[in-house]
Amino acid sequence: MTTIHELLAARAADARDSCFLRFADQDLTFGEVHDRVADLAAGLAALGVGRGDLVPLVMPNRAEFVTTWFALCRLGAVATFINTAMRGPSLAHAINLSDSDISVVDASLLPTLDAVRDDLVHLRRVVVVGDSVVGQSPDGPSGGFHHIAFDTVAQRTASEPATVSERDPAMIMFTSGTTGASKGCVLSHRYAVRQAEMMVQHLQFRADEVLYCPFPLFHLDAAVLTVMPALVLGATAAIGRQFSVSRFWPEVRAFGATVFDFMGATLTMLHKQAPAPDEGDNDVRLAWGVPVPDFADEFEARFGLRLVELYGSTDAGVPIYQPLDEPRRAGSCGRATASYDVRLFDEGGREVPVGAVGEIVIRPQEPSIMSQGYYGMPEATVAANRDLWFHSGDFARRDADGWFFFVGRRTEAIRRRGENISAFEVEEVVKLHPAVLDAAAYGVPSELTEDDVMVAVVARHGTTIEPAELIEFCRERMARHMLPRYVDQLPHLPRTPTEKVQKQSLIDRGVTASTWDRERPT
Repeated sequence: MTTIHELLAARAADARDSCFLRFADQDLTFGEVHDRVADLAAGLAALGVGRGDLVPLVMPNRAEFVTTWFALCRLGAVATFINTAMRGPSLAHAINLSDSDISVVDASLLPTLDAVRDDLVHLRRVVVVGDSVVGQSPDGPSGGFHHIAFDTVAQRTASEPATVSERDPAMIMFTSGTTGASKGCVLSHRYAVRQAEMMVQHLQFRADEVLYCPFPLFHLDAAVLTVMPALVLGATAAIGRQFSVSRFWPEVRAFGATVFDFMGATLTMLHKQAPAPDEGDNDVRLAWGVPVPDFADEFEARFGLRLVELYGSTDAGVPIYQPLDEPRRAGSCGRATASYDVRLFDEGGREVPVGAVGEIVIRPQEPSIMSQGYYGMPEATVAANRDLWFHSGDFARRDADGWFFFVGRRTEAIRRRGENISAFEVEEVVKLHPAVLDAAAYGVPSELTEDDVMVAVVARHGTTIEPAELIEFCRERMARHMLPRYVDQLPHLPRTPTEKVQKQSLIDRGVTASTWDRERPT
């Protein structure tokens, strides 16, 4: 086995002039990426970054995200991937978790950092990508932070890489909290490399592939399941700016993509587009993701490709794949691979019989292919891995042939258009509104598959909650994908004798005639 940096060095030697990273504005070869990483690592080391240090990355999709991540890997440091849509308390929590005094931030995101400046405990220095402003600027954007231009950091003379083990952490990637703050999964070099190797094996990727991903680099799909397979194969990773229905197929053609990934409602939105005469004019042969919709056969025929479903998570990696050499079974995400032991347990921790619904629990059959735990959250790590099994919080059933059929998630987690949303974090922001006494967030079914976010609110005595004004209040303080679509005003929230909100009761109530709808306000 090998580390990320050793793999990059090998590709720079045997495929130096082959395209590795493709963005809308540039292509970078393996050799170019390797050399940039070496110089950047030397510059970060000169700033005091070293083995074991955590450095938050706050960037949209751009080449500097990947080169900074790999430079930190070369130093034995750890990149903390920050969701660029985070705002308010969740952003401060994610950055503070690293205990770092330095971060690498895109210039366009400096205002979001400035908005939580008073809540950031350690951060003092910001390496700014795409901005020439340097030094202290207490009265300007991100006042109080010392700015360092990224380009000046990357102009150092490369030094030898640190000695790094394949089991050492390579990144921290956040997964949604369900009853608390988002958790940072500690992921090793071996996790990144082996997950990529398994993608190559089970989806039969080839060395001449162009693997296209329109999702953020701070997400597992782009970083570990697109960039890393390209690194393993010597293929090309094509990273789009963000998913757009109107821009999707033109970008696929422009990138020369042969494989793309999907999640959530993306296939539904593409399918609902009016047919275009050139929509079959693409080189795509395979698309992978979850869920594969009921109209899969029609989608495949229309766009001339094959859809493949799998099941995975940041915590566990990808333990379940649809076998490519067998016909698809409608509604199934596939069978567990030999690298994992996957079972379904009831609430008592006992395996359920064939056909029954149970929680997906997972154990690795090889070392370091799952998360090493949640950084700085030992209690959450123990709770998720009780009885020596990782408890996913997801539910499924399994047939007699070992095929899994995903059923749903725990009610505290909301899945909206490919993003896991922490109900706790939505509630935390809604409750900041001066007119809100109490609030509960949950998912309700969406016409685009998965869920839409709904929040039930209770007004403070003597006040009135205006739903449209509440949403605007939230828009300034939370990620866009977390923004509630529905607002339900209630005199009180249903609670258990132990004062826990009975969310299932709210979910069962659903959208009523009195519910305010952001997409169809009255």
